[in-house]
Amino acid sequence: MRIRLDLAYDGSAFHGWAAQPGLRTVQGEVEAAIATVLRLDSPAPLTCAGRTDAGVHARGQVAHVDLDGVDPETLARRLQRFLPDDVTLVACSPAPPGFDARFSATERRYVYRLRDTPGGDPLTRGFVVAHRSSLDVAAMAAAAEHLVGEHDFASFCKQREGATTIRTLLELRPERLPDGLVATTVRADAFCHSMVRSLMGALVAVGEGRYEAAWAGQILAATERDPRVTVMPAHGLVLEEVVYPPDDQLAARAAEARNVRTAPE
Repeated sequence: MRIRLDLAYDGSAFHGWAAQPGLRTVQGEVEAAIATVLRLDSPAPLTCAGRTDAGVHARGQVAHVDLDGVDPETLARRLQRFLPDDVTLVACSPAPPGFDARFSATERRYVYRLRDTPGGDPLTRGFVVAHRSSLDVAAMAAAAEHLVGEHDFASFCKQREGATTIRTLLELRPERLPDGLVATTVRADAFCHSMVRSLMGALVAVGEGRYEAAWAGQILAATERDPRVTVMPAHGLVLEEVVYPPDDQLAARAAEARNVRTAPE
């Protein structure tokens, strides 16, 4: 049986999602907990919707695991007792046919939060980046317009051999909230390594007045990393939601997502 796990976690003490020898990771903790409660000889591998980097948080992470003869309700009840305090199992349910946590997803939604004014709630300092310069949010929004759409985002990604950097950025929307925070919603069909934090680095550079809004589009068009684009701190980033199509479209979406995309004309 394929089981869907909905997870939330405080990423502060984790070296990201993906299991790494000798390091504490979200995947490693959850796999170890499952192995303990089911008395498995070796961990059953988890597949997640998005491999969050070290220090990145999640409210809406989704993963799946394939297990034999396991009741999801019983697994959920027992897992809650064995997971560490910084990981919460939000839901545990049988996955519908064709479901793949990674490839069936149609979009991921992140929010990046920072504060560019003095004060603020000290209890949120682990989730909000303190920025010393004031930001022009309207200028950031104008820069974002140059980045939305299907593009090769090589300028904003740490490239991996054999992996495409072509993505469809559905939304990049910074706004100033009533409490003074600057929250940027970022939605895409998928993200590559460090993409969201690099996009934020470009918006912040424009928001500080160092570049005009069109500069963000010039960086994008270059399709190569630019040292002027800072990768923003991880702790301001939260994976808020993963979106999936109706159940009867899950398998088709997974097959489509596995196709290697070529650069848009």
